[in-house]
Amino acid sequence: MKIPILRLKDILLTSIQVDLTDQDALDFQSDVLNQVAKTQAKGIVIDIMSLDVVDSYMARVLNETADMVRLLGAEVVICGMQPSVALTLVEMGRELIGVEAALNLDQGVEKLYKLIAKRA
Repeated sequence: MKIPILRLKDILLTSIQVDLTDQDALDFQSDVLNQVAKTQAKGIVIDIMSLDVVDSYMARVLNETADMVRLLGAEVVICGMQPSVALTLVEMGRELIGVEAALNLDQGVEKLYKLIAKRA
């Protein structure tokens, strides 16, 4: 399943709307990295509002994706996490360490631009 990644000026926006298989998650990770490199985006907001469950594998993929994007010189913000997802991740000991988070897309974009400004 292909997750759309949209460009908005110098940033990218993407929203995961369905539960992903392990292969879908890896394909998403690869697509994000390729789009960041191809567009020379300064950052990406990943919206996970539609996800009711984030298992330990998906949490690891999100963490690793954020690390990889930062290695490419861009910033990452994850937004829209449901309270039940946050609770489950903490209970599993799979917090998204080092990943910036925001409540919604508006706050995510705002936070991303602040991170980009700090880096400059």
